[in-house]
Amino acid sequence: MNKLPQITALFWIMKICATTLGETAGDLLSMTLNVGYAVSSTILIGVFLATLVTQLVSKCYNPLLYWTVILSTSTAGTTMSDYIDRTLKLGYATGSMILITLLLIMLAFWRFSVGSLSVTNVKTPQVEILYWTTILFSNTLGTALGDFLADTSGLGFVGGALLISGLLALVLAAHYFTLFSQVILFWIAFVLTRPFGATFGDILTKSHAKGGLAYGTIGSSIVLVSILGVCILFTTLKQRRLSVARLSNDE
Repeated sequence: MNKLPQITALFWIMKICATTLGETAGDLLSMTLNVGYAVSSTILIGVFLATLVTQLVSKCYNPLLYWTVILSTSTAGTTMSDYIDRTLKLGYATGSMILITLLLIMLAFWRFSVGSLSVTNVKTPQVEILYWTTILFSNTLGTALGDFLADTSGLGFVGGALLISGLLALVLAAHYFTLFSQVILFWIAFVLTRPFGATFGDILTKSHAKGGLAYGTIGSSIVLVSILGVCILFTTLKQRRLSVARLSNDE
C-alpha cells in the first residue's frame, strides 16, 4: 500500500506549518535551551532515525506518524544546517551550495536507481528510504537558504519570505497552466517551502528590531504545534472514514 498522503492544498499547508515548526523547535533546542548545534543535531538525528524506522515498518498511511517524521527531518535539518553554517563557519552561501549539491546527487541517484522520482507510488522500503533521505536533505538546505536570504542577501526576513512566496506562486501557476513535469514541480515546491518556513519562522521569533514579531521560539512553537495538531486530527478522521468506506464496499 502507498504510505504517503495525497498531494492536496492541505498537504502544503501542513508542510509549511511542519517546516516552520522545525525551524522554531530546532532553534528552541540549540539556542534558547543552549544545547548547542552539534549536540542538538545528534539528538534530533536520533529522533529522526527512530521515527523513520517506525514509519518504514508500518503497513499503511498513518497521518500522525507521517507528519512526525516530516517534523523530525525539519528539526534535524535546522540544527544540521546551523552546524554547517555557524559551527564549521562555512557561511550561509557555502553551506547552501554544499547542500544543493548533495540534494541534486540524491535526486539523481533516486532517478537512475528506481527510474522515477514520483511520490504518488512509494510502496517499497527502498524507495521510501530514498524519499525520506531526500526530504532530510531538502529541509536542511531550506534552513540554509532561508538564513542566507534573511541575513546575507540583504532582503531581511520579510523580503526573503516575499521572494520565496513569489517563486511558489510561479510553481503553482506552472502546475495549473503548463504541461511542465508535475514530479519536478513537486520537488521544486517541496524545497522552496522549507526556506519559506525558515524565513516565516524567523519572522515569528525574531525581535522587532530585527524585523520580526518577537513571539520567541517557545510561543511560536506552541502556536504552530496547535495548528499542525488540528490539521493532523482532521486528516486522521478523514483517513478513517475512507478506510471504513472501502471496507463497506469490499463487503
